[in-house]
Amino acid sequence: MQREDINRNDAQEEMDKDEVKVPIETPDAESESNMDEEAMVEAAIKAGEQAAEEELAAEAEDELNKVKAERDELYERLEEVTSQVDEAKKAAKTAIDRMARHQADWENFRRRMRQEREIERERAAEKLVLGLLPVLDDMERAVSHAGQSEGQNDQYYQFVDGVQQIHDKMVSTLEKYGVEVINPVGEPFEPLSHQAVGREENTGVYDETVAQVYQKGYRMGGKVIRSAMVTVTCGGPKRPSPAEEESTDADE
Repeated sequence: MQREDINRNDAQEEMDKDEVKVPIETPDAESESNMDEEAMVEAAIKAGEQAAEEELAAEAEDELNKVKAERDELYERLEEVTSQVDEAKKAAKTAIDRMARHQADWENFRRRMRQEREIERERAAEKLVLGLLPVLDDMERAVSHAGQSEGQNDQYYQFVDGVQQIHDKMVSTLEKYGVEVINPVGEPFEPLSHQAVGREENTGVYDETVAQVYQKGYRMGGKVIRSAMVTVTCGGPKRPSPAEEESTDADE
């Protein structure tokens, strides 16, 4: 029994020795396993990083697309607003031009109406003055005839003086409103303001000089409203030109 136990123990030791030699390859397998796990982890990390990068890139692209869309929308709105501004400018220019034309038309209308009113006022005043001129003529003839009368009493001459004063007052009033008396005795004859009704031979004065005034003329606002009725001399020397008269006056 003891021998069998010894033999069994020896066999067991031999087996133990054999078993110690066999598991030499175990550390390499574990190392490879660990390496595979690290590679897998590293691969997983890289895959996660790549996925994260792809996700960030996708998000960035989405944001970029949104920004581009907003930019395009803003550009479109800017173009619309620019177009509206251009149309508003055109409308404003058209309105300003129309207003300027209306203003010019209104000013022309006011000026034309003012001129027409002035012309009507002048015509009315001219008609009034023309209506008064025969009265002045009658007063002048009455005073002239009274001056030729003799043997009249003081009351008669006082009455004549009163008529002369009324005449002078009327003429003075008319002069205040631009009426000018044309009484050209001794002046050169002017066809535009004088009406010749007779000729008188007189060699002592220049030819075509007004000798007498039968009826005074009147000028209003630079316009002759009634020509003076006059007689004109003839047979005298020719009247010198204005330049010759100025030269003669300078020599004297």
